[in-house]
Amino acid sequence: MSSGQPTTSSIPSAPIAEGADDAVLPYSVEPLDLRGRAVRLGPSIDTILRRHGYPDPVARLLGEATALTALLGSSLKGEGRFQLQTKTDGPVEMIVVDFEAPDRLRATARFDAERVAALDAKAKAADLIGHGHLAMTIDQGSAQSRYQGIVALEGQGLEEAAHQYFRQSEQIPTRVRLAVAEQVEGGEQRWRAGGLLMQFLPSSPERMRQADLDPGDAPEGHERLDETGLPEDDAWVEARSLAATVEDHELVDPAVSSERLLYRLFHERGVRVFDAQPLIEQCRCSRERVLGMIRSFSDQERRDMVADDGKIGITCEFCSRHYVVDPAEAEGEAAPEGDQSHH
Repeated sequence: MSSGQPTTSSIPSAPIAEGADDAVLPYSVEPLDLRGRAVRLGPSIDTILRRHGYPDPVARLLGEATALTALLGSSLKGEGRFQLQTKTDGPVEMIVVDFEAPDRLRATARFDAERVAALDAKAKAADLIGHGHLAMTIDQGSAQSRYQGIVALEGQGLEEAAHQYFRQSEQIPTRVRLAVAEQVEGGEQRWRAGGLLMQFLPSSPERMRQADLDPGDAPEGHERLDETGLPEDDAWVEARSLAATVEDHELVDPAVSSERLLYRLFHERGVRVFDAQPLIEQCRCSRERVLGMIRSFSDQERRDMVADDGKIGITCEFCSRHYVVDPAEAEGEAAPEGDQSHH
């Protein structure tokens, strides 16, 4: 969770209607032992999705993945990088979303255009993803601080995959809601994305042992138990029920701020918000990184990269920036003057 100071002791009775786009808002609901974050993406996600002209189903899926990455990556303190990556047999073969602390996002997707076009208009995220795996990687600069959790994708969407990740990797009861929509803003179509993360983090040992698994309906007259054999915590049952009431439009509507949404959900219990964390769309690529990548190949592989014009051309999959490199520069020699990267 963000360690920033709370902006208020609680959300006022009349929270602001419109909140900031491209920002993560941490919050806590102390009576329910909840911690969480809400995210709203506006210009940043619109730039990411329009840059590549993704078909609508792919854009929606990548928007969900980007919102999820923002929710999870924004918990990093100091320097570090969080990466979400899928590799599957579905029409969308791969998704990669990077969050570089404290605020930079970038995202890309590879897909089979024919398979995507053949999908039904009501196809869900799970239909696009198919079967494979989802990897979430935290890298804070050293081998000792690198961690990766992997979830098998077996026909579920990103929300359920996130729940599975927390059950397996961190054993923290968690609920995630994600939404993406294309809306008219200023007379133009714009992509928006949003998400809500809530986690049950009780302080008492008895409550901490509660599991994030729905045990089903208990027979009449019997107390409902979780897989540990303990009664399911009432606070977490209440929190999950509230999360289930969140509608997609509430997560993306610019007229419904994160503060207003949190107030609607938790005003009876009392909710505290912390300083919002701004987000920006920004790629990590650079000419130096491209040169380093080219130099990592063998001499023969570099020769094979040379085009008819005698140059090596590299296009970043994330931001579409195109770099033109002289083969001599790739060998460590100075490039001819005026040889610059271009879009």
